[in-house]
Formats: sequence, C-alpha cells, structure tokens
Amino acid sequence: MRVLLLTQVLPYPPDSGPKVKTYYVLKYLAQRHEVTLASFIRETDKPEYIQHLETLCERVITVPITRSKFDDLRFLGQSLLTGQPWMMLRDQRADMRHALTALTAAEPFDIIHADQLNMGQYALPLPARRRVLDLHNALWVLYRRMAETLPPTNPMKYLVGRDWKLLKRYEGQMCRDFDAVTAVSEEDRQALIEAGARDDIVVIPIAIDTDQQAFIPRRPSGPHIIHIGTMYWPPNIAGITWFLDQIYPIIKRRVPDVRFTIIGARPPASLVERAQSDPSLTVTGYVDDPLPYFQDASLMVVPLLAGGGMRVKILNALSQGIPMVTTTVGCEGIAVTHGKDILIADEPDPFAEAVIRLLNDAELNAYIAQNGRRTVEERYDYRQVCRPLDEIYQAAALEHRG
Repeated sequence: MRVLLLTQVLPYPPDSGPKVKTYYVLKYLAQRHEVTLASFIRETDKPEYIQHLETLCERVITVPITRSKFDDLRFLGQSLLTGQPWMMLRDQRADMRHALTALTAAEPFDIIHADQLNMGQYALPLPARRRVLDLHNALWVLYRRMAETLPPTNPMKYLVGRDWKLLKRYEGQMCRDFDAVTAVSEEDRQALIEAGARDDIVVIPIAIDTDQQAFIPRRPSGPHIIHIGTMYWPPNIAGITWFLDQIYPIIKRRVPDVRFTIIGARPPASLVERAQSDPSLTVTGYVDDPLPYFQDASLMVVPLLAGGGMRVKILNALSQGIPMVTTTVGCEGIAVTHGKDILIADEPDPFAEAVIRLLNDAELNAYIAQNGRRTVEERYDYRQVCRPLDEIYQAAALEHRG
C-alpha cells in the first residue's frame, strides 16, 4: 500500500522517546509498504538524518518549524479567543498544509498515518482510504498531571491547567474523527475513552529493536547511579529535583562514595550549578554516545512524578540489562513486576532503600538485569509488537474491494 506518514519530529536518530517510538513504526511499515514521510524539522536536524530516512522511505518531505516566546504568546491569544488547545495551535503551520495538499493532489495514498495528536489536524482534510491516528500518550492526562505537580508560583500552572481540559475534549473528538486509533498502553486507551474517544482503540506498545539495544556488560568502577532523559522536559526536571532533594541525601549517608550522573540535553542552569557544588554529581548535557556511562553504571533511576504513555528509556535500559528503580508513573504501561525485572517505589525512603539494595547486592543487581532483558525480548521487540498495524491497514484494502 501507499502510506503517507506525518510526524511532528524527524524520527532519526532515535535518541529520544518520541523518535524511538516513531522510528520503529516507520521501520516496520517500510518493510511492507511504500512509505512517504512528511515531517517537521528543526535547526538541529542534519542532512545525514534525512539521508538515512530516505533509505527506508520512497520519499522524505520536510518542513522547517521554529518556535519563539512571541509566537507562543500569539498562539495563547488565539487559544483564549477560540477555546482551542494552545498545544495544538502552536503546531499549526500553513507551509505544512500547503505541502500536503499539493502532494495528495498529485498522487493517491491508501493510508494517511498521523503520528502524535499534533499531526492529526493535517491528516483529516486529506484524501485517503483510511486515516490512522497513532497516539504516543493520552496527552490530556500528561498535562493534567503536570499541572498538579507544578508549584502555585509557576506561571505555567495556569496555562497547563487550562490546556489539559481543552485537550481532553479535543483529543476525544480527534479519536472519533479518525478511521482507526492506536494507543501505547491500556491505561492510555481507558483515558482516551474517558475523553470521549471511540472504544475500538488498538493498543500497540512502544517497541524497540532488541538487536540494536544489546545487553551491555557493565563494569562499574564504584557505586554509580545514572539517569538519562531530555532535561528541558518539565516532568523530568521535577522528578530529578525530587530525587536530589529528598532521596539522594539518604543514599549518600548510607553509601558515601556513591556517584550520580545525569545525561540529557539542555539541563537547567539550577541543575548545572548544583553539580558544581557537589563533587558526587555530574551533569553531562547531551552526549552522542552514552555507552561508556552505561558500562560504568550500577543502576539507572527514573524518578518520574508526572507523565503519560510509556518511557522508552525504561525499555532501552531493560534491553541493555541495566537494572533500575522507578516510580509507578515511571513504568506505567510497561509489563514489569516489582522485584523481578525492576524495583518500584513512590516515596523517598523506599526509593532510596531500593537504590541502596541494587548498589550493595550484586546478586540482586544481576537478577534484575537478566530478567529485564528477557521481558523486553519477549514483549517489546518491534518485529512482534507492530503486527496489529497489519490488520488496521488491511481493513483499508478490504473496504476498497467491498
């Protein structure tokens, strides 16, 4: 079939959660269909990224997108006037609409596959046998949780608090307007139904390539905790701040020679300054190859207090055999079991105790690592996980013949 995949972020390299999710869906589809990719690009996207995607796709069409505080304020004004979610308005671009209108007028597509809610607005007006909305999370839940965790003095609290209510209505309507909808977890599926979505949403978990995310032999040079994630994303910042304020001091008292490394793009200045005054703390910013840090890691922490969908960093760590401690929110949507392939704690003292156990108990550390690898091999390899897309796409062929 001829497939038009619409993405809000260029899905290569797969170095963040949204990119990983989309890249392996694209890789699966490209093995079975003729895929045209239309994606927004940023200044940081390099020509070689597009060249790689061209090896998978029939064609890659890109549209530049930039954001600014001025534009954000303008879109906020539009949101206040129209009642549309600010998050959706800020990704409206006439250049993308014009490019897609010209493309679909020149050639027909069997499937238009909108990746993430932001791209749904572009898919609906376009002609196709079937339109598929591929949701990475129930966005309204993510923003509600974020609003609940932001302090009252944060000016974003009002904006996010207002937007999640608008997103709930918008997300439910978009799900009803598409021919098929996918969600990454049963929790998200139920949240979307609560928002008024159709009840035949198909759950397709986020998947990875377990061959590429191979088991990493670790040789820690001492007790070493790592965290990896985009450090400009508010839930990640809030979670790490919680860990540093309430959990890490407990660990340092019990394990005085412990080290903590935070890996991820654009860390806030407050975090960088904190590392300058604490010799046990390292903030690297973005790194091209985190493998040396993983090889030296005793464990990974994902201290997430708000979020939605699935955490790709957890899937990657499971596949690479890195034991971890996370919260219930952190591992939401992933079929893991506390004490078997992961440790889960939601309060500071139990979280610290779980970390200390993995630092001090080599047998438990290896047990969690091996079981984690087994879990992701059995449940989250893209060659298995993406198979329900075959049925969704086949329905378009059956409808056409009928």
